[in-house]
Amino acid sequence: MTGQDFHAEFDFELGVCQWAERAWPPDSDCENPLVVARQLGTKRRRWDTIVLECDRDGLRQRAEFGERALDSDLLDVIPHAPAEWTYYRDALPDPGYPWRYVREAIHRAGDRGILAVRKSGGRIEIRRKSVYPSWIERVIAIENKPDLDASAARHLAPQIERDVAMGLADEVWVATAETGERIEPALLENVPVEAGILVVDPSAGDADVAWNPRTLDPSKPGVRILDRPSGGDHDASAARFEYVDPEWKAQKRREIAERAYERGWRSYVESMRPDCRHFELSWEEPGPTPFCAAKDRRQTAAECRGSCGEFEPEPPVWRTKGWPIEGGPGAAIKRLLARRRRRQRPGMK
Repeated sequence: MTGQDFHAEFDFELGVCQWAERAWPPDSDCENPLVVARQLGTKRRRWDTIVLECDRDGLRQRAEFGERALDSDLLDVIPHAPAEWTYYRDALPDPGYPWRYVREAIHRAGDRGILAVRKSGGRIEIRRKSVYPSWIERVIAIENKPDLDASAARHLAPQIERDVAMGLADEVWVATAETGERIEPALLENVPVEAGILVVDPSAGDADVAWNPRTLDPSKPGVRILDRPSGGDHDASAARFEYVDPEWKAQKRREIAERAYERGWRSYVESMRPDCRHFELSWEEPGPTPFCAAKDRRQTAAECRGSCGEFEPEPPVWRTKGWPIEGGPGAAIKRLLARRRRRQRPGMK
């Protein structure tokens, strides 16, 4: 992939996230609150865009646990915390790994103020501070391919088939850029019919549905495709696969949702250098995108690093009014994006 292609794909990805946060679901009047994130998934699979359709009351209750994600160890503790003081081994299900790791998670939760912890008679007792809600209603996975010609669709198809077979998400979509022409039939032929197709115009912040997806059932066992025949249509060898139980899927959905809650999609700025004097936000129709004044074009997270040849720290004079507490323009950009992310987290203080 060339630098220009990567730049176009990054821009497209941000455009899809901006559109989804504002207009999801397409062709529907559903008003569920949303959490949108990018570049998240499992160890084996990372999705470009994730849309969480959330229960309104549950999402507000989730804010009581703070902005930071609950990792897998904390998720083994917090949802099971009792209403009254209880010895932790009596309150929590057997984790399937040594209890010392559970104790570590308990102390981390106590330090974060999301779990009441005390010692009584030399034993650790816990009590919940708030009920951890069931706040996720549906998980939508979107693969972004702005240049989805017939060849790209053929190469993408095996991965989408794996997503559909696993059934970790409730819906799987492919988003491609609007060309002004009718969708090539080859796209619909090569992309699995279970996946939806979105035609997106990022510059206008709009999208149309070219193909509706089939709703998957994450509560049922999934299939993880490990290997598949590579000899073409005439290869009769069997694919290798394994079943995935619904409990594992439910746990992974919670973990993905928690990371999405913390990161959102504006977290790209955390891996860029907004403290560079050339870093700006370009205010396009859909929303702000990173822009480099030195290169006079929009930036990607991969390009905008300290190793960039155009990098120059912000002059100290830019920061004199707020230095060192508030920082300069780069710190202000981070605060702006953080505020916009928090708008999507009702109840967040």
